Amino acid sequence: MKKKLLAVILASAMALSLAACSGGGADSTSEKSEPAQTSSAASASSATEEKSEEPVAPVDVENAQGVTDTKVIIANTAATSGAYAPIGLPFLAGIQGYLDMVNSEGGIDGREVVFIHKDDEFAPDKGKAYLQEMVEDEKVFAIVGHFGTPVVSATIEDLENYGIPAVYFATGIGQLFNDHATDNSNGFNIFPVQPLYITEGQVMVSRAVGTFGATKIGIIYTSDDAGKNMLDGAKKKAAEVNVELVEQQVAAGAADVSAAVTAIKDAGCDFVIIAAIQATMPTITKEMAAQGMTVPAITTYVDASVSVSEQIADEIAGKFDVYVSSWKTHDDEHADDLALFEQWVDKEYITNTDAESGWVAAHVFCTALKRLEGKPVTWESYMAALEEAPIDIPFGGSISFANGARTGVQEMILRKCDGTSADGWTTVDGFRSMDELTQQ
Repeated sequence: MKKKLLAVILASAMALSLAACSGGGADSTSEKSEPAQTSSAASASSATEEKSEEPVAPVDVENAQGVTDTKVIIANTAATSGAYAPIGLPFLAGIQGYLDMVNSEGGIDGREVVFIHKDDEFAPDKGKAYLQEMVEDEKVFAIVGHFGTPVVSATIEDLENYGIPAVYFATGIGQLFNDHATDNSNGFNIFPVQPLYITEGQVMVSRAVGTFGATKIGIIYTSDDAGKNMLDGAKKKAAEVNVELVEQQVAAGAADVSAAVTAIKDAGCDFVIIAAIQATMPTITKEMAAQGMTVPAITTYVDASVSVSEQIADEIAGKFDVYVSSWKTHDDEHADDLALFEQWVDKEYITNTDAESGWVAAHVFCTALKRLEGKPVTWESYMAALEEAPIDIPFGGSISFANGARTGVQEMILRKCDGTSADGWTTVDGFRSMDELTQQ
């Protein structure tokens, strides 16, 4: 937070200095103290010219950088060229579409929300350089929709040191997780929305216990960060709800996972968590079927794709069910969300889930900003507004940042692998919080 405070102080000092030298200032209407009196000769001269001069606008030292009477400037970097452009382009289209909708209605408190984007090509060094440029040179108010694991990993410490509000991260890495961030501590300005792997590990245990009555849960996790983060969350929640957790690790992308599956089967687990993303999850599932396992399993929302369902649906048919948690849906309750999304986002992206995620990112940012209508917009007041009350998520449940919660969404629906469904999965239960599932 030190850099943040220094930036605000320097910006205020510079503005005051320029006003003193030029007789001009920013266009704020905030009240300021009277200027010091000069000599009588100078006062007389000033009095004779007073009628012909335009009134001097007072200097705005109440609002944060990137905030004027007419604009709030936000920014991010994301890959819009290269291999990850098919994700970055729709994600940015979702953000811009939501802001176009907000600005068409007069903005927020009379301010247009201006979005600056830079193409980092998914390269950590470029993301790091652009972040510095946006915060220190262009002096944006907030970072919204920070994109991609390698860039976020390389810049998370910089974000924390700046103290700038950072809302929504297009990654689920454990570095973002903090279940009790405190003011002036690292991570307080970090506001993840998309599910974090640690949180999802907790959600999967909660589902196993609350929906399936599990008492002995097996978890097969990959050796990469995603698998280890889900394991960390699962261990935390299993200890809280007093259920046994049997762990087996496999290498990410492993072709042979038979030993791990055998160990889980022999342990007599009544539920299995597959803590692995798309490259490894189908291999684990097929091996479970091959060994004749019959207990239900759940995996990460990242695996909720047609391509994954197509790989496993026939293998598990008549043997056991595989479920995923999901944080977004197009059910009837969210029809209004979908209608607005389709109205404002570029037509080529209206069926794109990454565009939906960008829409959510902008929605969360704007919801908190609206809470400051008629008040100074500072980094501190904005972050307090984010913590003030839960925020409903388009296509989803809600998220709370209260009491320093920086865990991403916790309310998720349950979907089952279904080879007859158009998208490969069918919703079988609605949004539930972990507390609701475990009755804590």
